[in-house]
Amino acid sequence: MLTEQELRKAVEEILREMSADAPVPASPPREGNGGADKGDALPDLGAQDPQEIVRVPHPHNPGAMRAMKKTTPARIGVWRAGPRYLTETLLRFRADHAVAMDAVFTDVSEEWIKEHGFAHFKSLCSSKDEYLTRPDLGRFCAEEDVAKIKAHVGGNNRVVVFVADGLSTTAVTVNAPDTLKAIADGLARHNIKPCAPFFVQYGRVGVEDHISEITGAEVVCALIGERPGLITAESMSAYMAYKAVVDMPEARRTVISNIHGGGTPAVEAGAYIADIIKTILDKKASGLDLKL
Repeated sequence: MLTEQELRKAVEEILREMSADAPVPASPPREGNGGADKGDALPDLGAQDPQEIVRVPHPHNPGAMRAMKKTTPARIGVWRAGPRYLTETLLRFRADHAVAMDAVFTDVSEEWIKEHGFAHFKSLCSSKDEYLTRPDLGRFCAEEDVAKIKAHVGGNNRVVVFVADGLSTTAVTVNAPDTLKAIADGLARHNIKPCAPFFVQYGRVGVEDHISEITGAEVVCALIGERPGLITAESMSAYMAYKAVVDMPEARRTVISNIHGGGTPAVEAGAYIADIIKTILDKKASGLDLKL
């Protein structure tokens, strides 16, 4: 049975051979990436852009292969060892999977909520485990928060915009602040003043229906983290509805999705969301009833 030190050396040797045998040289690693030649550290998989790495032996057109990789975040040109992935490809897959798991299971920190001045409310879920196993509870605000939300919004606000963690805390912490600022700026140009945004912990999309009933707002917009994949864990969506009610058809929602650095940037999405909210107010409809 191999000791931990022997196993580490074997993995280092495999990674060295992979780097030495690569038919198309990758871009040089960034300085201080902690390569295998520095102590016992393994090469830093994050030091190189995967889209720059081509593992296919002797490609007919290396330039075309690189150009194709730049057009998609999909895992192409990774090659294989017999019927299996190469070690580096497998390690990258495991690393991306770990990032996705962290996005799902990590709670938004109290420090982040306070830093952005959000009032903090919760759904009926008491923990992340309950949130993941009881989607129905994430669609309603906690009973002790109902009156607080109503007081926070006030009686004269036609528009309510809030943040919910959803299935990716990474998505909302990265994208929500800039999106909210762009929404506020956009609505100001239309002479619309929404209530101060707030945060709903363990909230599902449907919690906006309950909030709509609680506040009587005409338009409710939820910024929520989407289920992460292996390409990105930072994708956020905006769900908007006109006079939403509990158990209404999903077709009544208007959705802007894929808000992240590799999709629609947060600032651009916020400006667009503000314009859509104005259109919803004008036409008194959302979802399939709204003709954009």
